[in-house]
Amino acid sequence: MKKLLIFIFLCSGALQAQPLQNSILQLTANAPVLQGAWWAAKAQYPGKEVLFSVNETQRMAPASTLKLITSAAVLDTFGPDYQFETRLYADALPDANGVLNGNIYIRGGGDPSLGSTRPQGGEDALKVMKRWVKEIQKFGIKTINGHIYADETLFEGLSIPPKVNWENMGNYYAAPVSALSLADNAFKIRFSPQPGHGKEAKVSKTEPEIPGLNIRSFVTANAKDRSDNAYVYGAPGQFDLEIYGTIPTNLLGFTIQAALPDPSLFTAQYLQKTLEEEGIKVTQPAQKISASPDYNTMHLLYTQKSAKLKDILYVLNKRSFNFYAEMLVRHLALNAGEKATLQNGIKQLELWLEKHNIPLSDVKIYDASGLSRDNMLTVRALTDTLNAMLNSPYFDVYYQTLATPNDRGDLLLLRRWLSPQKRINDVHVKGGTIDGVKAMAGYVKDQDGQIISFALIANNLQDKNEAINRIHEDIIKKLLHTSP
Repeated sequence: MKKLLIFIFLCSGALQAQPLQNSILQLTANAPVLQGAWWAAKAQYPGKEVLFSVNETQRMAPASTLKLITSAAVLDTFGPDYQFETRLYADALPDANGVLNGNIYIRGGGDPSLGSTRPQGGEDALKVMKRWVKEIQKFGIKTINGHIYADETLFEGLSIPPKVNWENMGNYYAAPVSALSLADNAFKIRFSPQPGHGKEAKVSKTEPEIPGLNIRSFVTANAKDRSDNAYVYGAPGQFDLEIYGTIPTNLLGFTIQAALPDPSLFTAQYLQKTLEEEGIKVTQPAQKISASPDYNTMHLLYTQKSAKLKDILYVLNKRSFNFYAEMLVRHLALNAGEKATLQNGIKQLELWLEKHNIPLSDVKIYDASGLSRDNMLTVRALTDTLNAMLNSPYFDVYYQTLATPNDRGDLLLLRRWLSPQKRINDVHVKGGTIDGVKAMAGYVKDQDGQIISFALIANNLQDKNEAINRIHEDIIKKLLHTSP
C-alpha cells in the first residue's frame, strides 16, 4: 500500500503551495519521531511565493546548517580565488660556512589548508615541510645556530568556541584553531589489532609522532558495532590525553583522529625535524613566541600560498568540516580591521545578516560551524541567507559547495530514487547533525527547473533516530515535483 501511495503521488502532477502546506502538515502531524521534539520548516521561490512555512520564527539549534551563513559571508567578503599566506623569515643570513647565527620564524597567516590534502591540489604536511627545507637551502643555510620559532599571534582569544562540550574537544572535528595550523590540526591514533570482543584496545602509535604526548586508552573492542565510538578527551595545550569508548574488532588494527594539542608548536617542531633529517643542524629547540617581531627587519625566505578559497569552502560545506569554518570566521574580523577573535568574527557574520535584511532576532551564534548545541537559528534566517546568495556574483561557486544526493560526505540521501530520473543535480543541500538535532537546508529545482530555497530543522530528537531523515527526504521529493 505504501509503494502504491508513493506511485500515486509521483504521477499526480505538480503540487501547488496550499496543497503542499497541507501535505507537509499531514506528513509530520503524528510522526512518532517528532513526538516530544520540535520541528520547523520553510520553502519558497526566492523573492516570490512561500510554498510552506511551519514555525519559521522559532529559533532552533541548526547544527552544521549554520555553515551556510559562514560560507556565504566569507565568500562574499573575499571572493572565490582568495589565498592565505604563510611566510618563512630569518633574522640573519648565513656566513661563508653556511651557519645562520640567528633564528627562523614561521609567520602564520591563518591558512586553514596548510599541509592538508582535503582541498583540491592540497599537499600533505611532509611535502610542505620538505619544500620549506629546499627553500631554506637555497640561501646556503647548513646550520641554524638558533631556534625555529612559531608565530601564531595573528589570531587572538579562545582557540575553541566556548560552548563546545568536553566530549568533542579532543577530537579532530573540534580541532583548535591557530594562525599557524598544519594538517587540519589533527593527527592519527592507531590501535593494535584487537580480534576479541570486550578486550582492551591498546594504542600502538600516533601518526605523526607528537613530542611530549602521553595517551591513556580505556577503549575496548566491540564485535557487535562496526562504528567508531571512541572519544579523545583533552583541552588545547594539554598533552596528557585519555580515550574512552569502543572501536570495532579488527585484525589489522583501527585508526581514529584526534586534535593536536598545540598546532603551532608542532609545526615548528616538524620543520626542525625535517631540517635535521635533510642534514641541516638546528642547535636550539623549536618554540612559540608570544609577540610578533618586526618582520620588516628580517629576510623573507619563502611564501606559501593556500588552496583557493572556493576549494576550501567546497570542503567546508560538502564535507561539513568544522575546522575550516572556525578558521575562516576569524579572517572576517581581520578584514574589518578588528582583532582576529571568534567574537569579532561572529560580529561580522551578524553584520552580513543585517546587510541582507535578516533579523538578528532570528539568530544566536556561538561558533561558525554549528558544533555547539547552544547556537540558534530560525528556518527563515536560513532560507533568507540562501535567497541572498542567489543575488551574489559568486552564487555558482556557493551552489557547487553544497552536497548533491550522491556525494560521499555530507549527505547520502535520495540516490536510488533520483538517479533513474536524472534529478541528482537538482538537489544541493547542507546537512546538519549533532545530539538530538537533524537539519537540512539548501536548494531544490522544481519540475520546471526553477530554484526553491528550503530549510528543515528538528530538535530534541531521540538519539540516533534516523526516521526524521525519511520525512525530510519525502519533503524534498515533493519540492522536486512542485510548480509555481
